[in-house]
Amino acid sequence: MVLRGGLLTRKEEPVPLKSICVTLSIREFVAGVSATLNYENEEDVPLETFFVFPMDDDSAVYSFEAVVDGKKIKAELQEKRKAHSIYESAISNRRQAFLLEEDKYSRDVFCCNVGNLNPGSKVALTLKSVQELPLEADGALRYVLPAVLNPRYRGSGSFEDSCLDMKPPVVPLEDLPYTFSMVATISSQHGIERIQSNCPFSPTEYLGEYKTSAQVSLADGHKFDRDVELLIYYSEVHTPTVAVEMGQPKDNPVDGFMKDPSAMVCFYPNIPEAQSPVICGEFVFLMDRSGSMQCPISKQDKSQLRIEAAKETLLLLLKSLPIGCYFNVYGFGSSYEAFFPNSVQYTQQTMEEALRRVKLMQADLGGTEILTPLQIIYREPSIAGHPLQLFVFTDGEVTDTFNIINEVKRNRLRHRCFSFGIGEGASTSLIKGIARVAGGTSEFITGKDRMQFKALRALKRALQPAVEDISVSWDLPRGLSAKMLSPEQTVLYKGQRLIVYALLSGTMPPAEATGEVNLKYTLQGKSLENRVTFSLQPKPDDNFTIHRLAAKSFLQAKDMGFRDTPAKDKKDVLKISIDCGVISSQTAFIAVNKNVNKPVQGPLTCRDVPRPILFGAASMMPQYHGCALPNAKSSYFSPASQPTRTSRYVGMPDRQDGCKP
Repeated sequence: MVLRGGLLTRKEEPVPLKSICVTLSIREFVAGVSATLNYENEEDVPLETFFVFPMDDDSAVYSFEAVVDGKKIKAELQEKRKAHSIYESAISNRRQAFLLEEDKYSRDVFCCNVGNLNPGSKVALTLKSVQELPLEADGALRYVLPAVLNPRYRGSGSFEDSCLDMKPPVVPLEDLPYTFSMVATISSQHGIERIQSNCPFSPTEYLGEYKTSAQVSLADGHKFDRDVELLIYYSEVHTPTVAVEMGQPKDNPVDGFMKDPSAMVCFYPNIPEAQSPVICGEFVFLMDRSGSMQCPISKQDKSQLRIEAAKETLLLLLKSLPIGCYFNVYGFGSSYEAFFPNSVQYTQQTMEEALRRVKLMQADLGGTEILTPLQIIYREPSIAGHPLQLFVFTDGEVTDTFNIINEVKRNRLRHRCFSFGIGEGASTSLIKGIARVAGGTSEFITGKDRMQFKALRALKRALQPAVEDISVSWDLPRGLSAKMLSPEQTVLYKGQRLIVYALLSGTMPPAEATGEVNLKYTLQGKSLENRVTFSLQPKPDDNFTIHRLAAKSFLQAKDMGFRDTPAKDKKDVLKISIDCGVISSQTAFIAVNKNVNKPVQGPLTCRDVPRPILFGAASMMPQYHGCALPNAKSSYFSPASQPTRTSRYVGMPDRQDGCKP
């Protein structure tokens, strides 16, 4: 069953959500998002509530505020334990409080607690974020507003405190009590060719003589029953650029990250075609065969099943491997199976055997236990002269994504990982994370459109010769220096965009001064470089977009979860997160309503919010995440197997209706 985000009580009972309003502003390849969720407590008792929602792994959430009965309460970003302590104290003293944090086990799920919601109160919760937009195979920039939060598999280990541990009732889509609206403004100095979406939108309204700006809005009646995807085609997307953003004003007492100007450099390296194609390599394909892969890719009529989409992609890749390489195919669920005891040489005979077995694959192996087969693959001895290239196909329904990402990271020096997220709601934290730490690329398959492009692009990159000795250097006026914030780049692919961030410290020169940044690398023994000259005059931005994107780039490299971030990195993660106001696993937004002097009266009461039925679950028996599954034997967060959620907080007043802290 697909789990909806939304404001929920501790017993997951409904607080009427009236509307969701999203304002999207895209400039070149950066998106700024402001999302407001409007709620009203129409009952005569105070409520304690929380809401859960998905976010893209690349989103830098930098602002959270609540407007309660017309009065704004701005949240502060604090160290996570301190934020929890403030929240606990406020609730115990009958004060309204708001807490926003990442889920402990996955960077793409957020939780927000709202304590002591008064009878008759209206609350508007607004989150703001920025993110880079990925470049698709056909030149489109892709923006996705996540709407679907799929259940995540509970493997071995303890997962208390996860906001994914929920069991709200289900209702048909037409009975959802809230509306959804979205307005998007897109601008590019190079002109906009067209905008496409998987959802009904108003006709595009172009502005400017050369269509440098456009506005679209989601058509009325959208029920937020699928991820909202925009594909934006500019007239030119491969032009290198450098943007310099002003730091905090000098009269501001702030010190550290926000004080100095920041620079965002976008390279499109002109990597030549390899003189001789790579015919070596060990290609291992890891296929998700868990029960949830039997669900459709999307809510669309006659939508392909996830397992069928994954099989179709895998068949295409198997037919495209070079003769003479080595390969193997693993299927995983609660257990795992391999086609061959060890990787075998790619011949006509072994290819045909693999194709035959792929066609017979079913989503019949239970839960999403991906860690064990990964460890088995990494334990296999390397094949001399054939570097390992790992391809992962999954819907990403894993609770502890940080654990998986860390396992891939530990083995990053011996392989590259290319990942495919299958279906709407695939975990962006898992899919992007494992590719990022192992020098590969990630793709998302949400329909047949562009699937072949994506599959072949990933394989082509895996077959490219390694680009080596990558370095970025700066040529700046005397008295000015650049401190790199982006992690050291170890992989470059032909046609790939490379974005790096730096802080500029020292004395800024006159307005007419320029600087130069140089990307150098080696391909098949030949030295290559790309230079970009840029103006050193920084531009102001009230949202400090570049600073926050730079912080997000740093955090993605260093922040490996609340439990698993190394001690040597935790201090840096905490400092950068708080300096820039960008949430991390070590921080949380906290706000206490000090506008109301009178404590909230009466015991807190809990209500459930329903989730919609997707994929025709009501008519399928047996039910398993909204899909009829054979031999279902996993421990997903499903109504039959969920444990009772326990509170993270202590010292709270008793709740009614059995809702205990």
